[in-house]
Amino acid sequence: MDPIKLTRRLIDIESISGNEGAVGAELYDELCRLGYTAHKMPVAHERFNVVATIDEQPPQVVFSTHMDTVPPFIPSSEDGENIYGRGACDAKGIMAAQIAACQRLRQQGASVGMLFVVGEERDSLGAKVANDHPPGSRFLINGEPTENRIAAASKGAMRVQLTARGKMAHSAYPELGESAIEKLLTALERLRAMELPVNPEIGPCTLNIGLIEGGRAPNVVPDHARAQLLYRLVGPSEELRRQIVATTAGLAEAEFVLEIPFARLRTIPGIESMVAKFTTDIPWLSRWGTPVLIGPGSIHVAHTDREYISKKQLHEAVELYCTIARQLLGG
Repeated sequence: MDPIKLTRRLIDIESISGNEGAVGAELYDELCRLGYTAHKMPVAHERFNVVATIDEQPPQVVFSTHMDTVPPFIPSSEDGENIYGRGACDAKGIMAAQIAACQRLRQQGASVGMLFVVGEERDSLGAKVANDHPPGSRFLINGEPTENRIAAASKGAMRVQLTARGKMAHSAYPELGESAIEKLLTALERLRAMELPVNPEIGPCTLNIGLIEGGRAPNVVPDHARAQLLYRLVGPSEELRRQIVATTAGLAEAEFVLEIPFARLRTIPGIESMVAKFTTDIPWLSRWGTPVLIGPGSIHVAHTDREYISKKQLHEAVELYCTIARQLLGG
């Protein structure tokens, strides 16, 4: 098993969220070729997760990550140190390292399996479906780019849609209308000024205003405007939700579209730890065992036009995954 060659092969199959079928088929064929009992777990619209076990035996440790990537598709390339392309570190290189680790562990008689899911970059739909079909595993080793450090916790995420409504009018007579955009801007300024929670062990909750849209034309007082916000959570969200609604009252309506909770995670003695400021599928895979989060590559280059993974870290990850699995299994 050459994780570098497999990484490049997987990168070169476009799998932007919603279009994971081709890479799923490649993974299924590869795992069958390697002698695993593999099956396709239907998710939606011809999309499927890929599950692999040894001779249909319930695995004690399951390695998992996601097949989908963010746009745009970028084909693979490499130099002496790195592999480049969309999904190099998030998370096709991780998939390759996990498959290579399972190959080694399997030869040593370890009870391992794999779960590769769709939709992590959008709504975690693949993980949510998988959680309805747990195999009875004790541990889940989830892969995301943590530079081969183990995560003691991962921040949650809360998406908020803020909608302001107004009244159209000719822009020469603004007093006859009511600007939804001005309402939205005021609401956003109030949210930016709002004090956000801080977890002394994890850090601050943060806000990103990711999208703003609205209006009809430059010469029309706008009757609608909308913004998409993302909060990175460091604890429970109930009080934060209440504050958002109160802060924007009379200006805009806050709709809470999606929430992935903050999670504390298991660490392993001897492996450097970190806090993941991003979210993962782990909260949606609660029935797959006690979670561990670790993987090669840096989140700082994920989702960029120069995404890459270090070949050295890729090989180190194979060793780390084997070490972690053996420790979890008590051997």
